[in-house]
Amino acid sequence: MLKGDTTYSTYIEILREELVPAMGCTEPIAIAYCGAKARDVLGGMPDSVTLYVSGNIVKNVKSVIVPNTNGLKGIEAAVTAGIVAGKAEKILEVIAEVTEEQKAQMRVFLENCPITVRSAEGDEALDIWVILNKGRDSAVVRISGYHTNIVLIEKNGEVLYKAGEVQADEKLLADKSLLTIKDIIEFANILDVNDVKEIFDRQIAYNTAIAEEGLKNSWGANVGSVLLKYNNDLRTKAKAYAAAGSDARMSGCELPVIINSGSGNQGMTASLPVIVYAEGLQKTKEELYRALAVSNLVTIHQKSGIGRLSAYCGAISAGCGAGCGIAYLQGGDFRTIAHTLVNALAIVSGIVCDGAKASCAGKIAAAVDAGIFGYEMFLEGQQFVGGDGLVSKGVENTLANIGRLGSVGMKETDKEIIRIMTGC
Repeated sequence: MLKGDTTYSTYIEILREELVPAMGCTEPIAIAYCGAKARDVLGGMPDSVTLYVSGNIVKNVKSVIVPNTNGLKGIEAAVTAGIVAGKAEKILEVIAEVTEEQKAQMRVFLENCPITVRSAEGDEALDIWVILNKGRDSAVVRISGYHTNIVLIEKNGEVLYKAGEVQADEKLLADKSLLTIKDIIEFANILDVNDVKEIFDRQIAYNTAIAEEGLKNSWGANVGSVLLKYNNDLRTKAKAYAAAGSDARMSGCELPVIINSGSGNQGMTASLPVIVYAEGLQKTKEELYRALAVSNLVTIHQKSGIGRLSAYCGAISAGCGAGCGIAYLQGGDFRTIAHTLVNALAIVSGIVCDGAKASCAGKIAAAVDAGIFGYEMFLEGQQFVGGDGLVSKGVENTLANIGRLGSVGMKETDKEIIRIMTGC
């Protein structure tokens, strides 16, 4: 690979597209963004609101606190926050700037404006329709495929914008089919760090800040703090920082994070353990940048096969990605990182996603531990081999198996999880 190659430039573009700031869990924030956009199209506050949402949206919004709402949670709270206080131009930071007066207005809106939530038809894992009515006027905005992908805008029955097709396969984004573990390592080796400095400096600053907040104060189940209470070695600190960021984020902390593949938990899990190890091992900033390129791209590579929303827990992909970044930070080559990833996936693949909530932090800690252990296994000359369950000979073949498991095999699992969570 050369710096002028299409693959190199595509990898840079993938990092720019996927490592973006978001405030709050991305599913409720996507609803808030959709609501804010619909309000702008309507031209004022509505008399009634109707939402059609996919099951995965229900799953990931049901139990998480929406930031800047004084503790409100759920679909109705998310759309209300966007309608009352959202700035659609800020996209996934749509409710980053909310006044106390607006927070009070949200409760009034929830009490007085009818909000109806229905199930969206079709097979899209991420699908949100917000329909606002005020007298004879109406506005419709639909987001589908990924969290910021507006595919339909209507006002009073007139189509103002419609995508040629629902971009569930993300055709408008950089081509992730070019991602391979071998090329990711080569990319990291030849990387001009100036191409990623701004991206990674922001990831380091944002995600470290929320992790430190999660450790300093009481958030969620305090998984990060509990981990550090019993051990303070580098491995435990790496798990604790990633978990603490989730502790805070899932409980409504108003600090933004840098996401990965549409998820703040994945963004924190892919980055914070690598940041902690780089500091503990006294690595240079350049070495950290290269390792973050590995951890983030390995995470994205896994998620591109699974899909953004699935019954397969995304923290697993990110924790295994972090293990690869930590291995690279300590001199690991392609063979090292390939075995690290396969070893880790053989241990923790199949942990289910049952929505965004406090226990995500525990799954994150387990995933990071597996990522690090996968590397330690390789150092000791140990490995899981083709034929061991989901493991096939060759890292890309194993990743294809995991993608198939998450995107196809767990579809019914996803539906059953949603039925259990909603009492249906």
